[in-house]
Amino acid sequence: MTEAPLGLTAELTHRCPLHCPYCSNPLELLQRDQELKTEQWKDILTQARELGVLQVHFSGGEPLGRPDLPELIEHTANLGAYVNLVTSGLGLTESRLDTLVDKGLSHIQLSVQAADAERANKIAGTRAHHHKIVAAELIKRTGMPLSVNVVLHRANHDQLEGIIALAEQMGADRLELANTQYYGWALRNRDQLMPTREQLEKAQPVVRAAIDRLKGKMQVIYVVADYYEEYPKPCMYGWGARQLTIAPDGTVLPCPAASAIETLDLDNATSKSLHEIWYGSESFNAYRGEDWMSDTCRSCDRRGLDHGGCRCQAFLLTGDGAATDPVCKKSPDRGLVDLILEAQAKPGLQFEMRR
Repeated sequence: MTEAPLGLTAELTHRCPLHCPYCSNPLELLQRDQELKTEQWKDILTQARELGVLQVHFSGGEPLGRPDLPELIEHTANLGAYVNLVTSGLGLTESRLDTLVDKGLSHIQLSVQAADAERANKIAGTRAHHHKIVAAELIKRTGMPLSVNVVLHRANHDQLEGIIALAEQMGADRLELANTQYYGWALRNRDQLMPTREQLEKAQPVVRAAIDRLKGKMQVIYVVADYYEEYPKPCMYGWGARQLTIAPDGTVLPCPAASAIETLDLDNATSKSLHEIWYGSESFNAYRGEDWMSDTCRSCDRRGLDHGGCRCQAFLLTGDGAATDPVCKKSPDRGLVDLILEAQAKPGLQFEMRR
């Protein structure tokens, strides 16, 4: 039986001041004139709350690029949902932050690219690092919880200790160290982003030490680089199980990267209700349960743990969204991942930057 969703990621815009080479948004970004209007978003947010959503994460792109963000936060908070802002920090001034807090903002997740300004600015494609330091100071003055998110890859893995120290300096309550997931622009730059096995081996003791040292002060979460793992990570607790994402144009996604599956028929919240889409749509039911699974997954005792792995990754690597995730050592396509690991480019920063 399908349960109600707990969380909604509302991608208000694809517009962003950064040009990160690991961006997982689609290669074809939606333009401003394709974005939902304020009243459309308010209607969708109301539907989400009625559906059972408890947490709303406003993201992008850069959600601060939407002048109606305060109005959308107020509307969501008045519905009784917990409101989180996922931001680069660029454009976050003291007055803007005070307004967002007054409207009901509960939490901020701030992205960081590296431990020092030179490396971070090069990865971001713009001078952003100083703005993030200032943004963190402003956030902590409000007393609001702060999460720092860092996407890890070959160009910043060697700075892991410095990144953890920076998060401490920022006063982060939670630090998420997330190895790159290869969708969108990140897939295009995979050869340069892929960390080396040596980097990952060095990272493990650093992360473990930080988790132990900072227990009770800052939560440290480490998301592994699954191309190197024997088994895939559980994907969002299963396809269409707890979360849904809505793109800037109203397209409703079972997971943030679901648009990568070109064979999936995605619905839009401007033409169907969220209730109808969540419970009855072809896209949300495509990989729920176990009936869709190949014999490899259906006969595996891990099927209830990892749910067959990532559907988007399976499609991007094999062309079949129902295939066993090639990361799995039991997958008949595991050789595809091994070839990718063997063919890594040499370390460097020769990324193709997102425009």
